[in-house]
Amino acid sequence: MASARDALLSVSGLSLRYGDVQVLRGLELELQQGEIFGLLGPNGCGKSTTLKVLTGLATPDAGELRLWGQRVAPGGRALRQQMGVVFQAPSLDPRLSVRENLQLTAALWRLPKAVATPRISEALAFAQLAERAHSPVKDLSGGMKRRLELARALLHEPKLLLLDEPTSGLDEPSFRRTWERITRLREETQLSVLLTTHRAEEAALCDRVAVIDGGRIVAQDTPEALIAQVAGDVISLEVADPQPIADEIARAFELPVRVADGRVLIERERGHELIPRLVEALPAGSIRSLSMHRPTLADVFVKLTGRSLGHDQEP
Repeated sequence: MASARDALLSVSGLSLRYGDVQVLRGLELELQQGEIFGLLGPNGCGKSTTLKVLTGLATPDAGELRLWGQRVAPGGRALRQQMGVVFQAPSLDPRLSVRENLQLTAALWRLPKAVATPRISEALAFAQLAERAHSPVKDLSGGMKRRLELARALLHEPKLLLLDEPTSGLDEPSFRRTWERITRLREETQLSVLLTTHRAEEAALCDRVAVIDGGRIVAQDTPEALIAQVAGDVISLEVADPQPIADEIARAFELPVRVADGRVLIERERGHELIPRLVEALPAGSIRSLSMHRPTLADVFVKLTGRSLGHDQEP
């Protein structure tokens, strides 16, 4: 990986307050060329606000942005020229056709017709929408619209792609196809991708991940290194009164135990050996359900913050 001073994009000390609410708290991150970097956190933690700052839709109170080591203004021309953006909220014109949406984007970027025409054809093929080129966008499925949004963001051949919850609302096949396109672009063009997500399985596909909680980055590393912070298996118990049960397990087995979103969570190597002992030690009927799995980035978030990724934070 390139050195820090060679980063495509670096963000340092990024802070933003809305009234009495501190939304961003000194964010620090670096994105290298050809890297897929994920911002992982629940709704309201500051992920989307970070992208709004980068695109100039929000003005930070403090912080510095650098593009290839040169300081740039948030949302400034130098940064926007290198950036393609797909926000979570739909931004296509539903009344225009698929091709017309791409033609409008090409015009906004002032692409000459000789350049725009082949790129639009390539974008239609990339989005697998060539046969629907003349269909109004309002008639497309959610997955088709998302593919068109992605193709449109790439029309001016940016070096940096910002994706805000890129697979939100997509079914599993559409999720896989979207990621196949993202990774193929990275391999073919060295495109850098900065995306936000609340899905642990999506963050695990990134090269590096920053875990965000309450507007600050609490951990940043490769998915594998972050998951390694959770020891062994994760045993999850659903019980009527979690805290007393957690306290009892901690005393009886001398294990670190957490309560998150009403469930008792235990980390343990060879967790399957502990399960029968837990069932025997706890009062009969106290366990409503019990499960065990290998650790994921969702477990990392719980360990770092004491909350689950499904726990929305106040914006």
